[in-house]
Amino acid sequence: MNFRSVLFPLPPPTAASAGLLLLRVFAGLSMARHGWGKIQNPFHWMDDPAGAPPAIFQFLAAVAEFFGGIGIAVGLISVVAAFGIACTMVVAIHRHLSAGDPVGKWELAGLYFCISVVLLLAGPGRFSLDTWLRSRFTRQP
Repeated sequence: MNFRSVLFPLPPPTAASAGLLLLRVFAGLSMARHGWGKIQNPFHWMDDPAGAPPAIFQFLAAVAEFFGGIGIAVGLISVVAAFGIACTMVVAIHRHLSAGDPVGKWELAGLYFCISVVLLLAGPGRFSLDTWLRSRFTRQP
């Protein structure tokens, strides 16, 4: 297994790829929408007196949500995008559970985490820019 096969995994069959396309576009655009407000002020979107995380972590979360959502939607470097979103959602779930929030407060973060794990394991599918790039990189002269 080399770096290229990790970054651009082999696509699943066409029917599964169609399902992944639907999942990627909806979840990716929804995640980008959630990240839009954060990317407007990436170092201070979560400043509150109750103990905001350091500015660099706020920046990383904003980038993961906005650009990761776009990456997942179009299927571009989707393994990296899904990993960034999964890490961000683990932190979001932890913050909600630590605060004693009910399920309704953290269920969306849990859903995005699950979608990210599916995309990490299955890849983006045939209908993605990653698959197109993989075909370009593996062409023999």
